[in-house]
Parts: sequence; C-alpha cells; structure tokens
Amino acid sequence: MRHKVAGRKLNRSRPHYHRLMQNLMCQLFTHHRIVTTISKAKEVRPQAEKLITLAREKNLINVRRAVTALGSHRMAKDVARHLFDDIAPTFKDRPGGYTRIMRLGNRRLGDGGEQAIIELVNYTPGSTESDDE
Repeated sequence: MRHKVAGRKLNRSRPHYHRLMQNLMCQLFTHHRIVTTISKAKEVRPQAEKLITLAREKNLINVRRAVTALGSHRMAKDVARHLFDDIAPTFKDRPGGYTRIMRLGNRRLGDGGEQAIIELVNYTPGSTESDDE
C-alpha cells in the first residue's frame, strides 16, 4: 500500500527517476520550453518552480542548493548560472506560477503517450539565446 506516498513513480527506480527530473529541469531552463509526456510535465513543474523561487535571491547557499538539485553532470553549473543570472530576474516581482503546461492533444506514434509542452510563462518563440548555439 502507498499510504502517504506522494508523486508518480513513472515506472522507474528512484535513482533513474531523480536523474530524469534533473535532466528535464536542465533542459527546461536551457531551452525555456520542452515537449514531454503529461505525467512527466506535471511531476517536474513543482520542482522547477521551487528552483526558480530559490534563484530569485542569489547567495552562495542558494547557488549550491540549485547545483545539487540540477545534478552532478557537467552542464549543471552552467544551467544554474543561467537560472540565477537570466531567468530568475525576470520573475523577481511574480509571486509564483512560473511555468505552464499545455496539452498537445496528439499522441506519440510509438506508444500512444499523450504529449504536453511545459514552458516558462515569459517564453516567446525565437527569443532564447540557446537557439543560436
């Protein structure tokens, strides 16, 4: 029985689940918009919003907490720097609700999984610096 166990397992072990969430958050902060399944989008949204709230105040402990939450891979420090320097200042006056989930309606051809877009609310297509790289 799953008494008082919140969240979704997504048919993964705990280490695989944590790495998946770290990768989804890194991609979301890098590209400002990602396409994934509805379940993954609903699961990564609260974690990403907590990191943006953390990044609104830049100090050493918050930077270290963000890097830890984003994982131990080599691009985590770059993503954390982008989060603190570029993304968080745009949300300085916003009290919450930094992301939105939009259902695409079409299903994936391989397994029929429902797709969704999760993006930052201030995202405008073609405005990210990562598209040029």
